[in-house]
Amino acid sequence: MVRSLWLIFLTGLPGIIPSIAHADGPPNLVWIMADDLGYAELGCYGQKEIQTPYLDQMAREGMRFTQFYAGATVCAPSRSVLMTGQHHGRTRVRGNSQGRAQALRDGDITLPATLKSAGYRTFLVGKWGLGDIGEAETGLPRRHGFDLFFGYLNQQHAHNHFPDYLWLNEEKVTLRNEVVPVTNHGGYATKAVEYADDLFTQKALETIEQEDNRPFFLYWSMVTPHANNERKRTLGNGAEVPDLGIYKDKDWPEADKAHAAMVSRMDADVGAFLQRLKDLGLDKNTLVIFTSDNGPHNESGHDLSRFQPAGKFSGIKRSLKDGGIRVPMIAWWPGTISPGTASHLPAYFGDYFATACELAGVDLPEGRDSISFVPTLRGEAGKQKQHEFLYWEFHERGFQQAALYQGRWKGIRSGGPTNPIQLFDQFNDPSEQTDVAAEHPEIVSRIDSYLQSARTDSEDWIPKWTTTPNRNSSRNRSGKE
Repeated sequence: MVRSLWLIFLTGLPGIIPSIAHADGPPNLVWIMADDLGYAELGCYGQKEIQTPYLDQMAREGMRFTQFYAGATVCAPSRSVLMTGQHHGRTRVRGNSQGRAQALRDGDITLPATLKSAGYRTFLVGKWGLGDIGEAETGLPRRHGFDLFFGYLNQQHAHNHFPDYLWLNEEKVTLRNEVVPVTNHGGYATKAVEYADDLFTQKALETIEQEDNRPFFLYWSMVTPHANNERKRTLGNGAEVPDLGIYKDKDWPEADKAHAAMVSRMDADVGAFLQRLKDLGLDKNTLVIFTSDNGPHNESGHDLSRFQPAGKFSGIKRSLKDGGIRVPMIAWWPGTISPGTASHLPAYFGDYFATACELAGVDLPEGRDSISFVPTLRGEAGKQKQHEFLYWEFHERGFQQAALYQGRWKGIRSGGPTNPIQLFDQFNDPSEQTDVAAEHPEIVSRIDSYLQSARTDSEDWIPKWTTTPNRNSSRNRSGKE
C-alpha cells in the first residue's frame, strides 16, 4: 500500500506533542551519522571554508575525539560494524554489494535489538543499507530491533536526495519529486520538491517529542553530503541541495558551492535537534554522538584542494589510510561530559555497542569486538580500557587489510596474503607518507600475525587478492589520488 507523506507527519509535527524528561533512568542514546563527511570538514576540526557553527558549538559544549575511526572505508560495512559491534573482518556485511551479501540475517546480534530488550524505544531515520525488500529481506530494520524505520532501504536508492519515494517500515511512501527527461541534452532533471534530509530531520524531531517514559535510541543516518553519482543532474554536478545558501555569491565553481551548502545545511539540522532536546528538558539525560560513516568523497566534482576534507591525513573514501577511515566524532551530554574537552582515545564504531550497553544497564553480548568508552565520556581516562589492535579490510580494488597497533602503528597489506606490510608511524607521520617497516621488524611481525588471524571466513566475502600496486601509498594531503 502506498500513501502520501503528509499523512505520516500530520500527527507528529514538532512542537505539538509534549515530552517527558526521565533524568533518573538510563540515558537516551542518539547516534547522528553524516554520509561521506571528511575528518576536517567541520570548523572544530580545522575547516576554513565551510561554515559549521552548530557542530562547532556542539564541540564546545561536549567532547571532540581526535582518533576515532569508522567501521570501514565505505558505506555498508561501516554500518554493519556499528550495528553488530564486530570489527570489519567479523561483521556480517564486509563490502558494498547487492542482495543477500549486503544484508544482515536472522540470528545476527544487533545493537537496536539489544537496547530494545533493555526497554528502549528504537528508531531509525535515514539510510539503512543492510537489507531490502526482496532477497535481502532478512536484513530489514524491524527484523533487527527497530520499532520504527523511515528512510532508504537500498543505498543505491539513497544516492538520490530528491527521491520519488521513501520507506515507512516496509511500506512505500510517495513523494512529490519527479524525474523528467530534458530534451535539450538528452539527460534527466528533477522536479525537486521534497529534500530527503529535510524529511529525516522532521522525523528525528518527531521521535523525541513522543510522550513516553521509556528511554529511546535514535539512529539518525543522514545522506548528506553524499553525491548523487548516478544522475549528475542537479546543482553542483552531483551535489544535490535545495539551494546554495550563504555560498550562492562565492566566486567558486557550482560544485564547490553545492557541496559546502550540503554540509552547512546538515550542520543546521543538528543544531535544531540539539536545541529541541534542550527545549524539552531532555538534554541532560541524552548522549548525542555525531560522526561520519567514512572519509570524504570526490564524487560531486568539487575541489578537494579547496576544502582539504581529510586535513593532514592522506586518502579519501576507499583508502585504508587515515583519510579514508578517521572521522570526526563529537560526544554531547550536558552535565556529564565536561564542555570543551578533547579525547585522543583510539576508538571506532564497534565500541559504541559496549558503550550503549553499559549506559543502558544491559550485558554486552558475547562475540563483540567492543570496548566501552563511558569512562572517557565521564572524564575518567585512567579507567579507560583500550584495544591492542583495530582492524579494517577492503574488497573493491583487490583485497586489502589494515590494522592499527597500540594506537600508533598502521600496517597495510595488499596484493597478496604474504606480501610485505607497509608500516606507518602515526605519531610522527600522521599523513602516512613514509614506510618504516624496515626500521621496525618486530612491529611488522606482530601486525602480520594479527592480520593472519583477525578475520573469520565468510562465503560472501572471500578475499580476492590482486597484484595491482597499492593505491594507499599514492594519496596526497588533499585526498586526491
